[in-house]
Amino acid sequence: MNLIRSITGNGGGHGFGTAPVFLAAISTILGAILFLRFGYAVGNVGLAGAVAIVLLGHAITIPTGLAVAEIATNLKVEGGGEYYIVSRSFGQTVGGAIGISLYFSQAISIAFYLIAFAEAFRPLFPWIQAQWGFIPDVRMVSVPAAILLSILIIKKGANLGVTALWAVVAILAVALGMFFLGRPTINAPTDLPLMEYVEDHRSFFLVFAIIFPAFTGMTAGVGLSGDLRNPRRSIPLGTITATLVGLIVYIFIVVKLAASASAEELATDQFVMSQIAVWGPIIPIGLAAATISSAIGSIMVAPRTLQALSGDGILPVKLWNQTLAAGKGDSNEPVNATIFTSLIVLAFVSLGNVDFVAQIISMFFMITYGALCLISFLEHFAGNPSYRPTFRTRWYLSFIGAAASFIIMFQMSPGYAALAVLAMILIYLGLKRTRQGERDLTAVIKGVLFQMTRQLQVAIQKKSAAVDMNNWRPSFIAISRHSLERISTFDLLRWISHWYGFGTYIHFIEGQLSVDSVKNASTVLKRLISQTQASEASVYVDTTISPDFKSAVSQIVQIPGVSGMENNSILFGYDSEHEEDIEDIVESCKSAAFVGYNVCVLRTSDRHFGYRSSIHIWLTEGDLRNAALMIILAYIIAGHKDWKGCEIKLFAAFHHTEVAKQVRRLNQLVSEGRIPISVKNVQRVPYSEEEPIDQLVLEHSEMADLVIAGLSLKKMIRDKGRFLKHFTGNQDVLFVRAGQDILIAPKEAREPSAQPEPEAPATMKDDDNYTEENSVNPPGQD
Repeated sequence: MNLIRSITGNGGGHGFGTAPVFLAAISTILGAILFLRFGYAVGNVGLAGAVAIVLLGHAITIPTGLAVAEIATNLKVEGGGEYYIVSRSFGQTVGGAIGISLYFSQAISIAFYLIAFAEAFRPLFPWIQAQWGFIPDVRMVSVPAAILLSILIIKKGANLGVTALWAVVAILAVALGMFFLGRPTINAPTDLPLMEYVEDHRSFFLVFAIIFPAFTGMTAGVGLSGDLRNPRRSIPLGTITATLVGLIVYIFIVVKLAASASAEELATDQFVMSQIAVWGPIIPIGLAAATISSAIGSIMVAPRTLQALSGDGILPVKLWNQTLAAGKGDSNEPVNATIFTSLIVLAFVSLGNVDFVAQIISMFFMITYGALCLISFLEHFAGNPSYRPTFRTRWYLSFIGAAASFIIMFQMSPGYAALAVLAMILIYLGLKRTRQGERDLTAVIKGVLFQMTRQLQVAIQKKSAAVDMNNWRPSFIAISRHSLERISTFDLLRWISHWYGFGTYIHFIEGQLSVDSVKNASTVLKRLISQTQASEASVYVDTTISPDFKSAVSQIVQIPGVSGMENNSILFGYDSEHEEDIEDIVESCKSAAFVGYNVCVLRTSDRHFGYRSSIHIWLTEGDLRNAALMIILAYIIAGHKDWKGCEIKLFAAFHHTEVAKQVRRLNQLVSEGRIPISVKNVQRVPYSEEEPIDQLVLEHSEMADLVIAGLSLKKMIRDKGRFLKHFTGNQDVLFVRAGQDILIAPKEAREPSAQPEPEAPATMKDDDNYTEENSVNPPGQD
């Protein structure tokens, strides 16, 4: 013990150094599977297949070891091993989901190692049968061994484990040395065979499932984190060194096996290494030493993982947490957790089947390692400044580890793999539900999405390509001071932005920027977020504080779009019973026109879009510029589930001498633009200068749930917004003015005069096609 203390030093817990981490890992790696099943693997899949299994297994374990080592250097590591590392880096919700799966994999692996330990005594079974006349069973060895091991660990604690590790590693070194110095069997091949295996061989992935536990020992030492003097140094160094040493040893062993025995011998004799070694009995001795050391390593780690889980209150019952979190002595030995773990071990030891337990362990380790690598991969992309490990792996290694884990899981056993993934998800959701407000996977994913959005926005800006108006999509800003009491504008925005575009809703707070106004804005924002959640709106909400409405609009039309695309449209709204907002809207439309925005003004009523079953579009000779935007907005709104079954009608209100020509043009536009408006719903409405448009709209669209009409900014500004008060008999009206030359049909398919194309973004001057003679309000209606 003095030797151990001199090497490991003293400090918190037991004060161990790097050596116990390496010893725990390498003694677990070079364990039961190495002695019992590597010959079986070579015999069933050949040398090339066995090497592939080793490399494929390490494609999972090396990235996992690197990920754990990286995460371990991000924080001060205490007790709980991988669970502590993950939970303190990514939150107890994520850590708990991984930790529970990790604990069961560690606990069940103890049983696996003890069953394999009992197999080391199988060469003595014939002698026992001959002497005493009964057939022994491996459980006669494994069950007492489990009980004895549990008692020793409970009584002596981790010091006993570390002391034993030195002796075990020495025996392993001697056993492997004698194996490599051994001679081939009589039936050994003369040349090194790459693809030679038995005729009735097992499948690659079944063999992989049996062999994989051999590669899982690399994090065994991480569970000693609470007993290490400097875990940020010891964990990466010990873990990575043990993993690489194990990889090299495994490659040499499969080559030695393939060259020293026939495929039949390898596949049928689990102690074929004894036939090759210089002194045969050293192999069962090495097996016994390796398996008992692996069992010791795991029984040192598993209870500490459970103790850490309980200490954080992860288990569903408070009494369980209090009981299992309790420790003994200054080193906080997890006595209760060890007793509970021993009961699990005894249950699985009673199965007595190495291969069956190996496959169960493989599934638990796979889901745990896959989750660890996935979290590491996501953290690389999240760019979280609080994540500052002193050792860094590469994102693509973590991705390879995660992908390999999940793919191979389903190759091994699709049913059990699906159950394992489902169990992990259910545990995570259960923990998330009971631990509101704590950091969870959402924070990591949010960081990833932030980085993706940032990169996309920068890339789009660098490209700075002209917008393709054939593929126009809406990116709306809506602003209102009545967000909480009038929701029509919000509803229209969520319908427009549900699938085809993006919407940003701004609540305007009039006043100066101050502590009180910011506090008020924060309260309103929370209510708006709740509103978006309740309505399932795909809308980004925010607030703005400004001295007046016009200055607020001037500010928001200059801000970049949060969706990665530039904003191109603005939506105002007012209630027909509260016309005091019209003046602010008229003035604000100027600011929107200066930056080339499409402008929409919604006039609402108590009817609130009625039954949402009909949209009527009214086009006049002055609306040729607005026609495409009016039609496409109607199509987008009607596509929302709230407007399911909605019918769109298009009314062409032209002078009786032009109406036939214009209707043909509209039919062509609708057909080539693939807009779902049937020809019978494109109706001609000829009018004369003596007949008011208001009356025609009321006559045809009184019961429409939404009327869409064209808007002239020039005329609206001139008459100070009186135009917005027209169509008094209609309930909800959306006035639309196109600031962009939007196309709903390919440019070559349109008639040259169908939609004039301005050379610059539309401003108020571009409303010259509106005249007193051809506007939606003929002379006498101003």
